[in-house]
Amino acid sequence: MSLKRRRKQAADRAKTAGLDALLVTHLPDVRWLCGFTGSNAALVLLCGAGARGRVVLFTDRRYTTQTKAEAAGTQVVIAPQVVKAACEWMAAARVKRCGFDDGNTSVAALQQMRAAVPSAVRRKMFEPVGSLVAGLRWVKDADEIAKMRAAAALGCRLFDGILYTMQAGMTEVAVAAEMEYAARIAGAEAMSFPTIVASGERSALPHGQASRAKLPKRGFVTLDFGVVLDGYCSDMTRTVHMGPARPGERDAYDAVLEAQEAGVAAVRAGVAAGDVDEAARSVLRKAGLADWFTHSTGHGVGLEIHEGPRLAAKQTQALKAGMVVTIEPGIYMPGRFGVRIEDTVLVTAKGGEILTPSTKAWIEL
Repeated sequence: MSLKRRRKQAADRAKTAGLDALLVTHLPDVRWLCGFTGSNAALVLLCGAGARGRVVLFTDRRYTTQTKAEAAGTQVVIAPQVVKAACEWMAAARVKRCGFDDGNTSVAALQQMRAAVPSAVRRKMFEPVGSLVAGLRWVKDADEIAKMRAAAALGCRLFDGILYTMQAGMTEVAVAAEMEYAARIAGAEAMSFPTIVASGERSALPHGQASRAKLPKRGFVTLDFGVVLDGYCSDMTRTVHMGPARPGERDAYDAVLEAQEAGVAAVRAGVAAGDVDEAARSVLRKAGLADWFTHSTGHGVGLEIHEGPRLAAKQTQALKAGMVVTIEPGIYMPGRFGVRIEDTVLVTAKGGEILTPSTKAWIEL
């Protein structure tokens, strides 16, 4: 999808809401609308007749050269205070109603926005519209999907590689470091989030960031990781076992795997997000393990590691073709162990396509 089409989508939605403009300050939204990747920016998207889809990018002078490369064809205004400058520009352009993302705008930022416009229009000018642009980002176009395939494929290669490196006595941070070094050498811009390596009893921590704990001679190791390529994130989790399983461990793993596969099988355009969650959760309920499944089944992925939709109980949002979501049920038994298995899945009209096809079979190292 071209930038022009993205802007028109956002402008049309804003116009339907009765707005003259959108003030976009959430950086992933700015990037999606104009291609700019800098760390300080505000974007004004006009919605009125004759100017619908026109954008003006505000950033500081550190990015003068970068904007020419990344936002060619976009009007750019260089200013020391980008939000203030954007609001002053809108006031001069006689914008009467401007939408903003109240989920990503602080109270201090809103006060700054209001202070930048004349008192005569201040009271009614700024209208909270939630994640209007971010909601459009939930459905990926062909170019975005290609980038996400590449990021997911690199994540799979990292997992396949670390299996040859991991051994008892190695620290969790060393495992994470090996994976992150390999990712950067392979071209990753960054990790999607701090790599999770949780072993032994620490595998019962749903988000147990890598520590100096040593991998046990016998026990689970959960690896949750992802990379960023061309701005797009990957996300996957695999749980392996060091040494032979103790009683009940293999059964627990098999139950989580069955739940994960049931969740993937439920993914299809038109299906409610909550139904996917229930497909996975019901398997663990039948196995008597549902009380140990303490988070939602998944979430959207894209320019951000956590996007919509949320795949959780009672979520009525219908999945759409082009959405990319995670399916990641897990169980966490404090003082014993935890198991999580996660794939990134592309939603299609026919079902869910796994983008992270590394093996999920039981592995003993």
